[in-house]
Amino acid sequence: MQAKPTTIINCFAPIENKTAQMLILGSMPGRASLTAHEYYAHPHNTFWKIMGELIGANASLPYQDRLTSLRLSNIALWDVLASCIRPTSLDAHIEPDSIIPNDFDWFFTEHPHIKTICFNGAKAEQCFKKYVLPNIRDIEHARSLEYIRLPSTSPAHAGMPYADKLKAWRAALLPANTDNHN
Repeated sequence: MQAKPTTIINCFAPIENKTAQMLILGSMPGRASLTAHEYYAHPHNTFWKIMGELIGANASLPYQDRLTSLRLSNIALWDVLASCIRPTSLDAHIEPDSIIPNDFDWFFTEHPHIKTICFNGAKAEQCFKKYVLPNIRDIEHARSLEYIRLPSTSPAHAGMPYADKLKAWRAALLPANTDNHN
């Protein structure tokens, strides 16, 4: 019997600017992202395809240009978990006892204009509620935020058609324009 890997994996630094109004949170980068040192690097992850349709940050652009598009759209990007042990890229394989959340007290202090947090899938939302919210110092600020769980862009969540994912993401990121793009 082969032993499970016990390597601790770490998230990336946030993609942000001081005027960001929305924060998109994943759980933890998968293997393809960790190898490439880029958020959502798996070729079948639809995150950048969706961002391309919504804000022009298409996967065909160089990575730094995509990040610039996020910043110019006042969208920050990060992960709920700072580190964990996960032997595969599947969120279901995150070992709960290994979880260390990111420092959201710091993040919210540095980014006071954040109004909305969008979770890229259920695991990000679950981890935020379990490991972050109970420890937030400024709970009133945390309660004032809008929280939206979006369909995961992960290839593991391929059961939902792309058009449905895009519609949900559009409604969250571009709510004033939703009726014009359906």
